[in-house]
Amino acid sequence: MKSIAYREYELYCEEVPVRELAEEFGTPLYVYSKQEILENFRAIDGALSGIDHLVCYALKANSNHAILKLLAEEGAGADVVSVGELQMALKAGIDPQKVTFAGVGKREDEIEEAVRRGIFSFNVESAQELQVISRVALREGKTARIALRINPNIDAESHPYISTGLREHKFGIDADKALETYRHAAGLPSLEVTGIHSHIGSQIVKVEPFRQAAEFLSQMVLTLREAGIGLTHIDVGGGIGVKYVNALEHEALPKESTENAAPPEPSAFVAAMRPPLEGTGCSVWVEPGRSIVANAGLLLTKVLYTKENGVKRFVIVDGGMNDLLRPSLYNAYHQIVPVKIESYETEQVDIVGPVCETGDFFARNRLLNRVKPQNLLAVLSTGAYGFVNASNYNGRPRPAEILVSGDRVRIVRQRETLEQLL
Repeated sequence: MKSIAYREYELYCEEVPVRELAEEFGTPLYVYSKQEILENFRAIDGALSGIDHLVCYALKANSNHAILKLLAEEGAGADVVSVGELQMALKAGIDPQKVTFAGVGKREDEIEEAVRRGIFSFNVESAQELQVISRVALREGKTARIALRINPNIDAESHPYISTGLREHKFGIDADKALETYRHAAGLPSLEVTGIHSHIGSQIVKVEPFRQAAEFLSQMVLTLREAGIGLTHIDVGGGIGVKYVNALEHEALPKESTENAAPPEPSAFVAAMRPPLEGTGCSVWVEPGRSIVANAGLLLTKVLYTKENGVKRFVIVDGGMNDLLRPSLYNAYHQIVPVKIESYETEQVDIVGPVCETGDFFARNRLLNRVKPQNLLAVLSTGAYGFVNASNYNGRPRPAEILVSGDRVRIVRQRETLEQLL
């Protein structure tokens, strides 16, 4: 987190005091740094220089049009999982020949639209899906490229809700059935078998699972070639973890101590995968999402009340689980800091929202600098899986989104109004 930092005791996003954004646009408010997004994308793209590759941004992390347009201008491709994401990627200017369509439950109408649009490939999850794609492509008079998503049974050592590479998960085709399924695909009309895909999970903070996945995919490519099935591209998926704990440091802030708080830089993950992948001669595709946008964003929220019940002290804010679902959904950690540090004194609190659910919290038993009503807090590392998971639960309008570039500020999504809910 380079572009979001304190200057003395006040938080800035690039050249803009965050406090001024709350004063002008209200809270809750999502704020993104353009420079941080670009630097994160370029770090991954640069780590793959020298080999034929493409960085396909995973829209599920953050599908704001301005961010997609920014990445399209950088030459990014897109990893989409619905016809809605496909339309958003194309509207932002991403070349359909740089689009992969993933997802375990693609509908026939979605497949039809993707075939008509001429996307690069489908990442296929089952033999039945192969038959549907073949039927649709044949009906449309087109040839659909496909890559099979093979489940390597590699433990990503991530949260069980976002781990996807074990046999027990719903994703992909079992490795033991890979050759059989490739042969089935090669015999279907209107399909061109070009690639292999794997995605073992999300928020992975160790390099070793990526190295194992790359070696598995590379060996599969060689095995398939020996069987007469030549592939031209390897899609290694995404999942590179980011720093959530102590993402922002200042002498006045309490410091959390947890294992794996600081994952390696994205270049280290890529470096671990490059040797086996380069040996195949295939084009290498990667699908990062979180690692591009997570630490480029924050959620601004205002303290409404503080109270104690004899057991706990609560800080009640105007942002809720409808604005940021991750803490409630799977107890995800986000560092929370005051926008202006007014005290070195800390206290243990639950930071909770206004939604009528006990699960409506941003943090529990968290050390926080002492705050009072009307103070502003920043929930950090919310550029990924933040607004995209927002809802209107409890009749609450979704927040606005702001993109900061140097000292310039742009509204990239207006705050919803109550009238829009009716």
